[in-house]
Amino acid sequence: MNTYDFNTIEKKWQKRWEDEHCFEAGTGGKKFYSLEMLPYPSGKIHMGHTRNYVIGDVMARFKRRRGFNVLHPIGWDALGLPAENAAMKQGVDPYEWTKQNIPAMREQMKILGISYDWTRELATCEPSYYRWNQWFFIELFKQGLAYRKKGTVNWCPSCQTVLANEQVINGHCWRCDSVVSIEQLDQWYFKITTYAERLLEALNRLTEWPEKVVTMQRNWIGKSEGAYVDFPVENSNTKIRVFTTRIDTIYGATFVVVAPEHPLLDQIWGSDEPELRRQSQALRGEQILRGKEDLEKKGFFANRYAMNPFTKERVPIWVANYVLMDYGTGAIMAVPAHDARDGEFASKYGIPQAIVIRTQSGEPGFEEYGILETSGPFTGLTSDEAMKQMTAHAKSQHFGEGAVTYKIKDWGISRQRYWGTPIPMIHCPKCGIVPVPEDQLPVELPLHIPITGEKGSPLAHVPEFVNVKCPTCNEPARRETDTMDTFVDSSWYFFRYCSPNEQNAMFDSNAVNYWMPIDFYIGGVEHAILHLIYCRFFTKVFYDMKMCSFDEPIQRMFTQGMVIKDGAKMSKSKGNVVSPDELVARYGADTARLFSLFAAPPEKELEWNDQGVEGCHRFLHRVWKLIISNQSKAEAMPAELTAQQKALRRKTHQTIRKVTQEVDERMHQNTAISAIMELVNQATDFASEMNDSGSKAVLREATDTMIHLLNPFAPHITEELWAANGHTKMISMQPWPTFDEELAREEEATVVVQINGKMRGAINVAHGSEQDRVYEIASQEEKIRKYLEGKVVVKKIFVPDKLLNIVVK
Repeated sequence: MNTYDFNTIEKKWQKRWEDEHCFEAGTGGKKFYSLEMLPYPSGKIHMGHTRNYVIGDVMARFKRRRGFNVLHPIGWDALGLPAENAAMKQGVDPYEWTKQNIPAMREQMKILGISYDWTRELATCEPSYYRWNQWFFIELFKQGLAYRKKGTVNWCPSCQTVLANEQVINGHCWRCDSVVSIEQLDQWYFKITTYAERLLEALNRLTEWPEKVVTMQRNWIGKSEGAYVDFPVENSNTKIRVFTTRIDTIYGATFVVVAPEHPLLDQIWGSDEPELRRQSQALRGEQILRGKEDLEKKGFFANRYAMNPFTKERVPIWVANYVLMDYGTGAIMAVPAHDARDGEFASKYGIPQAIVIRTQSGEPGFEEYGILETSGPFTGLTSDEAMKQMTAHAKSQHFGEGAVTYKIKDWGISRQRYWGTPIPMIHCPKCGIVPVPEDQLPVELPLHIPITGEKGSPLAHVPEFVNVKCPTCNEPARRETDTMDTFVDSSWYFFRYCSPNEQNAMFDSNAVNYWMPIDFYIGGVEHAILHLIYCRFFTKVFYDMKMCSFDEPIQRMFTQGMVIKDGAKMSKSKGNVVSPDELVARYGADTARLFSLFAAPPEKELEWNDQGVEGCHRFLHRVWKLIISNQSKAEAMPAELTAQQKALRRKTHQTIRKVTQEVDERMHQNTAISAIMELVNQATDFASEMNDSGSKAVLREATDTMIHLLNPFAPHITEELWAANGHTKMISMQPWPTFDEELAREEEATVVVQINGKMRGAINVAHGSEQDRVYEIASQEEKIRKYLEGKVVVKKIFVPDKLLNIVVK
């Protein structure tokens, strides 16, 4: 084949890989688990997705050829809101919609040559998968880690249903445009707060995670050390408990603020204050906006006072939207002179401010630590010492105590929607809440039911699903109609890949202990918090249940950069997607892969560029032409090499070293490809002047090497060229090449010469030259010699092949 017919070549090798089961994981030996985050089967992938899959595939192919037993699986995050929205908008069944999308996306991945082990493919919408969500839920329930309580939800009064945050647009229902209210409904929760400290502590062990991801997780967990302090409400037995990390500023607390949904408001108002209740309800209605950094702070005086237990002074109680019920105690002591949010609120409403901290220089300390003033018996103490003494005082007087709180809250997993895992619980009037017996799992979703988005959960309108017998008393009961958050599905799928056909357990512990932790996990930074915290939580529970021998699921985490086109992230909603199907049809899969890897470092944003795609395609044509035009039998390497031959051999071995390091250690796949391009350029120039058998041997070594090195990036063309060069076994199955350190060494080194630490020149010397020889050559250079004339050499500081610093006086 003289022309590069990528279409024929790619189909040929994809079929052969499949027929020969090339990428199925084996058993035993040193393992490598390479994984991209579980994709949602939305129908089509674009080049933004493709970059993620190809980065992971390069690592899988590379490690496979380095002798590792590689697990590189794929599956589908197939439950969730998008399918349900499609059902409502397009009148399609979520199950059918999902089942149509999966084959389409599977085919797209196959035409890209991703080396997945398709025998392990799974879909979370299958009962064989989600039955284990249900089994695990029941185990958590038995341990007290799954429980039910009232929680805040978005409620559309017109549709009579709960809305996800993304279904609320500017405070209105996305479907009927009604104003959304905030209501309290019974919800199911996983008690992730029990694991907060362990989740936080283990972050110190994740040394191969991006620092930004670790920081985001640390901030989300949000450990705060401080104190609880009780502010008694005037003319009442009620106390408002606040949490503060700065008890040293309490003499400057000029008011107290409670969240608008705080239950204490009902106690302090009793049956009075209907207008204040209305204002409180209005602030609660801004639930979706609250917590944002640029939130306009609003509130009102609650017409009640409390007492500051340290100053014994009365302070007004305010209700404000910037205090959240699910953080701390839902109430704060407001110190406007020493807190930015409190200061902004106090300035807006004319509330007094009192400075009680000054810096060492005597300036008012805003949010800094300092020296206390006008703080009663604590005046003159440093902030650190005052915190200790004030906390001890509060405890001794029984109005406070030291405390640790976490920003992270228990994981609300209830969804009042259809397309999710049914929660396996039964509500019995006599027995209460009862788990579904294990031998009745899975509780299957009824298929092909009407989905209108109205009147609550669709499952609640399916009598044959809802009405059951209580498994304890056998009396009529009602099945739970909430479904699970789809983050439950994705919190353990990588465990299931290790033994996807296991029928008697979530996973085979022996298989999991062999394959995991995941060696290389790749996905977008948008999943840095929720998905990764939840899967870490699951793993710690599995560990405690002795289902696995490790408590962290991921060894090395990598977050790839987004693909940008026309100034925006590539996405369907932006209308700026580039389909891999179109790109493959025009240029081939190898070009699509090469551009997505070469155009930018994998952790950086990639700006889409059509000229760059064409450039990668031209490069593959050059590689094809170079190798096909210089096919020859392998010749013996000559004993003596010319300067040109030495130079090409040196470049060949340097490129092996460079590509190996860039892929394995630094994950800079773009610079690895750049190094291969340099080798192709030098080999092309060499080939144009080649005229003897010795040169053919040197060129053959170079071309075989470039096929080897290019293979993880462009697997189809390299398989074809490898076969064209006379090899019978696929290159995908060949060992990765090794480099010879001596051959990779430059013949000359450039040594910087300094006089008294100042650079005065640079000289080329033979590699490995001794200090005296380097000094001899340097002292003969005119531009260096003039700095030595008439001077006495005190000492020489020498770094072989790099630096000579001559100290003179």
